[in-house]
Amino acid sequence: MKFLEQEIQLEFIRSSGPGGQNVNKVATAVQLRFDVLNSPSLAGEVKMRLFKLAGKRMTDAGVLVIEAGRFRTQEKNREDAIARLNELVRKAIEKPKSRHKTKPTKASQEERLKEKKKRGDVKKNRKSARNIFD
Repeated sequence: MKFLEQEIQLEFIRSSGPGGQNVNKVATAVQLRFDVLNSPSLAGEVKMRLFKLAGKRMTDAGVLVIEAGRFRTQEKNREDAIARLNELVRKAIEKPKSRHKTKPTKASQEERLKEKKKRGDVKKNRKSARNIFD
């Protein structure tokens, strides 16, 4: 999905984790910010689904924050962050299938009751055997 250049804010930050001196001095990780609430590119229902999908990556102000620091270069991390944003939006665009209520078949109901009766009989027989020896 293509977004307007103004909609995405990229900020380069220092990565966490191992990497030695490179991590300490080079800002290669990317923090992508995408204002979902004010985005003209997304429909209302897509925004709502994106809120659910994003979870804790969504701020209270409706801004989606994606951090990418897997790679050693800014360019690769930038591409990774944008790809992750596109994947999230692609999932949000897909409408979930509606669930249709179904009833258990008559045969499955009878099978269930038969199994319950059988299990009850096993337990009943256990109790009577115990009473004989007491």
